[in-house]
Amino acid sequence: MNDLFGTTSGPKAKTGTDDGYSAKDIEVLEGLEPVRRRPGMYVGGTDEGAVHHLAAEMLDNSMDEAVAGHASFIDVSLEAGNFLTVRDNGRGIPVDPHPKFKNLSALEVILTTLHSGGKFGGKAYETSGGLHGVGSSVVNALSETLEVEVARDRVLWKQSYARGKPQTRLVNAGPVQNRRGTTIRFKPDPQIFGDLQFSPARLYKLCRSKAYLFRGVQIRWSVDPSLLKAKDETPAEAVLHFPGGLRDSLEEDVGTTPRVAPIWAGEADFPGRAGKVEWAVAWLDDVDGFLHSYCNTVPTAQGGTHEAGFRAALLKGLRAWADHRGNKRGANVTTEDVSGSLAAKLSAFVREPQFQGQTKEKLTSPEAARLVEATLRDRFDHFLAGDPASADNLLAAMIERAEERMRKRELKDAPRKSATRRLRLPGKLTDCTSEDTARTEIFLVEGDSAGGSAKQARDRATQAVLPLRGKILNVASASTEKLRQNQELKDLVEALGCGVGERFDRSKLRYGRVIIMTDADVDGAHIASLLMTFFYRELPELVRQGHLYLAQPPLYRLTQGAKSVYAMNDDDRTRKMKAFKPGVKVEVSRFKGLGEMPPSALKDTTMDPARRTLLKVLTPPEERARTNDLVESLMGRRPELRFQFIQERARTVDIEEVDS
Repeated sequence: MNDLFGTTSGPKAKTGTDDGYSAKDIEVLEGLEPVRRRPGMYVGGTDEGAVHHLAAEMLDNSMDEAVAGHASFIDVSLEAGNFLTVRDNGRGIPVDPHPKFKNLSALEVILTTLHSGGKFGGKAYETSGGLHGVGSSVVNALSETLEVEVARDRVLWKQSYARGKPQTRLVNAGPVQNRRGTTIRFKPDPQIFGDLQFSPARLYKLCRSKAYLFRGVQIRWSVDPSLLKAKDETPAEAVLHFPGGLRDSLEEDVGTTPRVAPIWAGEADFPGRAGKVEWAVAWLDDVDGFLHSYCNTVPTAQGGTHEAGFRAALLKGLRAWADHRGNKRGANVTTEDVSGSLAAKLSAFVREPQFQGQTKEKLTSPEAARLVEATLRDRFDHFLAGDPASADNLLAAMIERAEERMRKRELKDAPRKSATRRLRLPGKLTDCTSEDTARTEIFLVEGDSAGGSAKQARDRATQAVLPLRGKILNVASASTEKLRQNQELKDLVEALGCGVGERFDRSKLRYGRVIIMTDADVDGAHIASLLMTFFYRELPELVRQGHLYLAQPPLYRLTQGAKSVYAMNDDDRTRKMKAFKPGVKVEVSRFKGLGEMPPSALKDTTMDPARRTLLKVLTPPEERARTNDLVESLMGRRPELRFQFIQERARTVDIEEVDS
């Protein structure tokens, strides 16, 4: 079991070579076997969503043919036995021998080889949804059976597969007239997906959304009536074709919901770049909206860069309109306000898009944000200028949302205003969002550098950070006037909110834990001592009631190869060095301060409640007199008492030479 700093307990690792691990244990997966072993890496799992992802991959391939201008219709048919057929009248997958695999047709290469297809070079498709080149082969690998027919040059070709492996050679089935394109019929493998079945309603919805996304395609849907339930509204047959594109889709979704401005819709090519964007936007009246986005007809449920560019164009356009109308309140409008009541559909066609993961739920192409924003911005400006009355109404609605947002924030922050009104300088209090005192804590750190690392490492919900400048005032030896004028301590008291001395009110304490987090060296210990003295003298009840803690950051990081552990001090370093493999160099890094620690390391070792160590500062009632004497001796105004303390204990101190 790992302890806080990475050491392990239990049997020691073997250091020799006779460990039973050799070349024979290295397994090489060939062909489509990786897909069957780890389907989740390719389709997101083995649940119902993954089953329908197979259908989406096949439909995307046919949609790519339609978007490229080579197909005008797609047939999607669900049969009994969980068989799905997708057919298009596109060019048909090439069947001639592949130049790299001369014994295999291009069709077989595409269906049996990962990362193969016509969408990498950009010659066959300017834009495509199946960029990764694994769609067809993954569907083949995860299908119990898959049958393919290709009609090219008036010849029909056929081949069948089982669990990714060819069951027949590519067969010339003879001449055909008035037919071209690709037909794929497959059944998801029960060995992978169990008894999960295609949902007619879900497939119909998928087909409908694809038809909306490309107004030039006609999707012909059919399903075996025996698969439909009595109350199922899914039609057995339908021809899906929407000349209005996304506008038609948005009109259907929004219905008669009141709007503050007319629908803004259109499509445009990207300036100087292959690809285009289509959009439909409505702002609803006091109703939360939605944004459904797509890239190359693939739904991007988690958004991405095209959405960022879309929102940026809307925000900048509204702010520019406010400036044009002389409305200064428009500067308060943010993306949050614009998006709140926005009901929108956005479809971008991008060349060689980059997605997050094979399931393609988030677009990460950096240029998409710039292209979408540049394309939409001028057109949005023209939309607003073309209907000033509607534009003013829309701006007024956005300003109302912005002002309502700010009012809510003021109400939420009201209990904290007294503690934060004077802490607005860089490097001062960075508050947490929770108001639950039982869960919140504040870290007191030395300086802006350590404060910066702590702010990045913290949990924003429950952890606040207050950097203090250098060594604070020693309250045990300072005059009352100096104490009253000290800004650092005044900031600290205001942040805590509970008052000091006789004015201390525990019910107003804003944080359940007050954590002193200083460097793990002598200077850090000195600063911690000064802070503990302050709390002991000025907020003794806070200490007595168990709210004060000391963080325990490491002083060293010990690294050997990929293994790193942390050591609290010199003794801990010596002890942990013994756990490393002998004869191999151990790199020892000494942290000069918390500001030098990477935020991730600071979080893992010192700030994460699940892994850190805290020391609670206690003052037992029976030790009160002794504690008073000790604080007075070490921190008070009489230096002779400190001198006496040192003299009495000098012989017990071990002096260790440290290499400079």
